Amino acid sequence: QVQLVESGGGSVQAGGSLNLSCVAPGRTFSGSAMGWFRQAPGTERDFVAFISGGYYTEYADSVNGRFTISRDNSKNTVFLQMNNLTPEDTAVYYCAQGFGSTAPTKRYGYNYWGRGTQVTVSS
Repeated sequence: QVQLVESGGGSVQAGGSLNLSCVAPGRTFSGSAMGWFRQAPGTERDFVAFISGGYYTEYADSVNGRFTISRDNSKNTVFLQMNNLTPEDTAVYYCAQGFGSTAPTKRYGYNYWGRGTQVTVSS
């Protein structure tokens, strides 16, 4: 069972930045798709960003230009740099890992999930 562990969440004011990290142990990290999703209270878990094993990236329209996803295969870690945060970005952020995924912007495109890290942005 793969255990993903997120970190880096916290509370910031609007306009601030946070950098989330997620460690995914295992030898197959470099070939996996890594994604970030988020879930605000009373809403569904929504796609935020993903990065493929070949470093292709894709973002949700709501974060494009503000968030950057990256990965360090030597550390089995994926990052989500979040800039110019707004209160609408407040949510629990989840890391996910997928193997052979054909739907990396969908929740069902991933095999493993972390427990999430809270991000709170105040106005």
